[in-house]
Formats: sequence, structure tokens, C-alpha cells
Amino acid sequence: MFIDQWLDTNDYIVAHTSGSTGTPKPIRLLKTDMMLSARATIAHFGLNADSTLVLPLSDDYIAGKMMIVRSQVLGARLIVEPPSRRPLATDPGCTVNLIAIVPQQIDGLIASPAHVCSAIVGGAPVSPDEERRALDMRPDIVWWATYGMTETCSHVALRRFGSDTYHALPGITFATDERGCLVISNPYASWSPLVTNDIVTLVSPHAFRWHGRADNVIISGGLKLHPEEIERHLAGILSPGTYYIAPRPSREWGTEAILVVQGGDDQELANHILTEARRVLPSHMCPKDVVFIPEIQRTSTGKIRRIPVRGSN
Repeated sequence: MFIDQWLDTNDYIVAHTSGSTGTPKPIRLLKTDMMLSARATIAHFGLNADSTLVLPLSDDYIAGKMMIVRSQVLGARLIVEPPSRRPLATDPGCTVNLIAIVPQQIDGLIASPAHVCSAIVGGAPVSPDEERRALDMRPDIVWWATYGMTETCSHVALRRFGSDTYHALPGITFATDERGCLVISNPYASWSPLVTNDIVTLVSPHAFRWHGRADNVIISGGLKLHPEEIERHLAGILSPGTYYIAPRPSREWGTEAILVVQGGDDQELANHILTEARRVLPSHMCPKDVVFIPEIQRTSTGKIRRIPVRGSN
């Protein structure tokens, strides 16, 4: 169990990367870095020893580990639940100051009878529809999307639902490299500076807007297309986790963006999707075609593997 690692005499714990771009890899995280991250989150949310935290996630990965570390640093109460789509299905009888969830648990938390102050949502992007639903149905909860990675001991920035800008936690600053990718710095962390593959627009040294992964960018007709941006616009048309944007060779454009959808061939549905896409997307961002596949491949942590599509129209 993670708590055994945390309390042993080693100055590090062994975690695993998310596997977003391949097989999850073991990584050593210094306990001093983890405590630094925990204190930044504690400061941001104004938590103290009287706070109650809830963990409805596995402690196999960093989000779960760090909720345990935060409670340990605070000496605060931590309610641990088995992972499920219905976190806090029963009222714990106290105010929950902070809960960490993944997007698949948003609807369950909306339905919870518990009084929750703040929820941090990570592990995968949250669609605009999911954000609107959360804000409309549980305005009493302050909802936050997280940005971070295993290497940074969980999130280094948070974005309020309904906003497009991530803001740094205390002690964190941002810059960009020559590719326009985010560089994260914390003078007290052993991992700093960390150069990412995330293309961003830098708002200030403490804020940015995220566009997508550099390794996912599609150059089509000389224009850069960010699949993640296109997918966010399509979130109201298709079910979450059932589609992604992929590149395909094209005689006309060199490479074109096409929409891969999980399911059997359905030309009527494809036509409907393309019509709706033209309604919500600028013309240069619209997928050129819809391709159906029986099942989308995923990493061991459930993230979509973006498999390029062969052939051209």
C-alpha cells in the first residue's frame, strides 16, 4: 500500500507515469517534492487540520497518492472510498472541504447529498458540456480542472470550470520554449525546470491557456490543428470517450484531420456528425471525414491511444 511507502525510511516513493504517450513507467518521487506540492494545494484551498478530504480514487496513481499526502501533512481527516462512479453516495455528516475525482465521477458527485466545498477533476480533459452541467446542477461546489503530471507530484495549475485559463499554484511559474510548449518552474523542487510537450498560450508567468499536445498537432494545408481543441468543440455531439481526431494522408492537404468514432459503420450518423461539426467549428478545423472502428484502443490508465488512419480520399 502507498501509505507504507510514505511512512518508510526511504526519501522517495515509486510512482508510475500516466502512460499518455506509451507504457506507464516507474519514476522516483522525492517525498520533499510531494510535501511541497501538498502544501501548495493546502495554501490554495485554505485547508487546515479541521478540514475533511475525500479520496474516491485508487492510490496506484499520483492523484490518489497526493490526497493521502495532503491529509498527512495537514493531520486532517481523510475519507477513503472504493473507486466508483458514485463518490459520496451517502452523506458523510460533515462538510467535505476537498474531493479529487476523474471526469467519469462528475455526474455521481452532482447527485451526492454531501455538502462539498471544492472538487478537483483530473486524469482526462473535461468537456464543455460536463462543465456546464456541473455548474448548473451543483453551483454550491467550486469545480476545478487540474493541470499536472506524475513528475510534478500532481497538479501545478488549476482552472475554474467555465474559464479557459489555468492559474499556477503558489511557488509555480511558467514560460514557453521555442515550440510554444509550457515550461514549469519551482525553485524549491528537484524536478524544476520541467519542459513539457503541451502547447499553450502564456497569459502571464502565472497563467496559461492550454491547446494540446505538440506530438498530436496535425499540419493540414499549412495550418496547425490541435486535435484536443477540435474534440472539445465536438463534445456536445458525441459521447465522451467514444471519438478522437486523427491524421490521415491526403492528396489535397498533405495531411487531413478525420474523426474516428467507436461503433459500426453508419453513414447517416456520419453525415449528421459532419453537419453538426460545421456548425460548431471554423471551416479549417472541421474533420474531412468520419471513420468508424469497432473499439478505441486505450492505455492501461484508460486514456485514448490516437492511432493514425491510413489511406486517403
